[in-house]
Amino acid sequence: MSASKHLRLGVNIDHVATIRNARGGDHPDPVKAAELAMSAGADGITAHLRGDRRHIRDDDMRRLKDEIPLPLNFEMAATAEMQMLAIEIRPHACCIVPENREEKTTEGGLDVAGQGNFIAPLVASLSDHGIRVSLFVDPDPRQIEAARRVGAPVIEIHTGAYHEACAATTNSRIKHELELVRKAAAFAASLGLEVHAGHGLTFHNVQPVAAIPELAELNIGHFLVGEAVFMGLAESVKEMKKLIADARTGGLY
Repeated sequence: MSASKHLRLGVNIDHVATIRNARGGDHPDPVKAAELAMSAGADGITAHLRGDRRHIRDDDMRRLKDEIPLPLNFEMAATAEMQMLAIEIRPHACCIVPENREEKTTEGGLDVAGQGNFIAPLVASLSDHGIRVSLFVDPDPRQIEAARRVGAPVIEIHTGAYHEACAATTNSRIKHELELVRKAAAFAASLGLEVHAGHGLTFHNVQPVAAIPELAELNIGHFLVGEAVFMGLAESVKEMKKLIADARTGGLY
């Protein structure tokens, strides 16, 4: 089966804010980064407002919502504080992710199956305020079924294990992890969920994921910001868009 439907690219600008915060002040401005990403063809902007504010700040989220005419995907932990801020800011979407203060980056998916009674009211509250909710989950049918049960219309599949397999260059492991993502996407779509994916995607490993026909959106950030050091943010976004489009039209799946 070859993919044909347009696959959206959400650009995560968190680590522009990481660079800014390393010195303090206002430079570089993550909102300007969002503008550049938009000019290069990004379909949406993603930003994770962490509890410790290690990169994105509250005012960044407000400015992104007010100044960037693209859908804003507000990544957030399942806390009362973030729920209140999301309802105030009213982004297009909220992606609920697990959060550990000691982690360098998000290490895995939500345990929706084990925490459904806690997550379901949050999903309902955000949805009641017109915010589209996605849940960041591992490619695990049990978690995907739980996401549907709690009322989330969207899941985002955590592709971190696939990224790690690619870094290890073990072909059998790469094939195994990619197949888990493929099966998870197909299963989620069969349940009526919209399916996104992200984490650890690069120029070198994105195309096999992008070719999965059930995927509607990829969210990519750290790699694009890192490549911007060498080629500029707009050019890194353009290159990622090209690779994604080629995967969709080239019948790689």
